[in-house]
Amino acid sequence: MDPTDKNILNEIQSGFPVTSRPFLEIGNRLGLSEDEVIVRIRRLKEDGIIRRIGGNFNSKKLGFTSTLCAAKVPEEKIVGFVEVVNGYIGVTHNYLRKNAYNIWFTFIAPDIASIEAALKEIALKTGVNDILNLPAEKMYKIKVDFEV
Repeated sequence: MDPTDKNILNEIQSGFPVTSRPFLEIGNRLGLSEDEVIVRIRRLKEDGIIRRIGGNFNSKKLGFTSTLCAAKVPEEKIVGFVEVVNGYIGVTHNYLRKNAYNIWFTFIAPDIASIEAALKEIALKTGVNDILNLPAEKMYKIKVDFEV
């Protein structure tokens, strides 16, 4: 990454413009053309530097329920388990951890019953029965920007 890539990353973390031509706006802010911003962001995404560009919504204020889940998945079942879990539209994050509970994911759904039903379905489909449902008791929300 060169300094221009870093400037783009710093700019889009929390200041992504909601306009009909957001990349033109970013380019104007940084003295770049719209096309150059698009090409650079596309390359950063292809290189795995940018995972996604999208909005973050407060699911609770929209009437949804969210939870953190942890599963004990045998190594030989990890790939299949992750594919099944990622097939659910409400899964927003899914991480491999060095722990007995080695797969952690977040799940958002209209209600806790929907989450519980999905977790039972996941267990049936994968043969992994040790899945914890860990809903938050208190929400701590912090804003994080990483200066690149």
